[in-house]
Amino acid sequence: MEIRTLKFFTEMAKEGSISRAAEKLHISQPAMSKQLKALEREIGKKLFERTNYSIRLTEAGEFLRQRAEDILDLEKKTSDELQHLDAIPGDIYIGCAESEGIKYFAKAVKELQSKYPQICCHLHSGNHEDVSYRLKRGLLDFAIITGINDIPQGMGCIDLPFQDRWGLIMREGSPLAAKKELEMKDLLKIPLICSAQWIEHGLKKMFGKNAGKVNIVATYNLAYNAAVMVKENIGYAFSYDKLVYTGQGSGLCFRPVKNTPSPKLRFVWIKGQPHSRAACLLIEEMEKACTSKI
Repeated sequence: MEIRTLKFFTEMAKEGSISRAAEKLHISQPAMSKQLKALEREIGKKLFERTNYSIRLTEAGEFLRQRAEDILDLEKKTSDELQHLDAIPGDIYIGCAESEGIKYFAKAVKELQSKYPQICCHLHSGNHEDVSYRLKRGLLDFAIITGINDIPQGMGCIDLPFQDRWGLIMREGSPLAAKKELEMKDLLKIPLICSAQWIEHGLKKMFGKNAGKVNIVATYNLAYNAAVMVKENIGYAFSYDKLVYTGQGSGLCFRPVKNTPSPKLRFVWIKGQPHSRAACLLIEEMEKACTSKI
């Protein structure tokens, strides 16, 4: 498979039309159709079907689209790094989960850019699986993740001096708002809005035999969206503290839950993976930031 052909295919999938994709890429429609048919012959599977109004990807086509996007992202990242291989300016790609502890990363970036203003950091927010997937495939230089106690062999790591605090985001007038701290049993009596990732990996650990009694009414992957659902009185959002504003005028408040685990927050990378000079300098700044007070 050629990079050029994969670009044709992903653009066609994005536009839902061969003609619109061809126009956007400034090539003729027959030429693009020919390339896409050749791609199907090479793979040996039908990748798309024409409907009355658009193009519909087959199961194989959807799989290829996802892989092709990863390949094209990696191709661009590699090209950019090669151009800046012997220079300090460059792009750094970082994936992270939502956490107030990202402030240590922000401090490191600020210090780095004060010395090298041409360095640009690209932040990708996502859950643990998404970020880990991108890191392992070279689409990210670094990741900031929680919930890993033992660092896998072959990974570099800097522990951030910060631990998130679990609690509930709720409306100011909610009955539980009268309490300064909550207990785990309080969560069994209310409609909960929870992170989809937490349901998969943390629900049973926290509630044990009572996990089946938890009333989950909605899931989220961004805390801000969960807060909007709280405002609409759908339920209580189980989240880390300070991911959304719950101060004066917000109509919301946060109450911590006692005896919940405080996962470590870690800045990690794949050892042996080639890094630009800019990325190497970020590691140095992260080490400094994590030993200073903020």
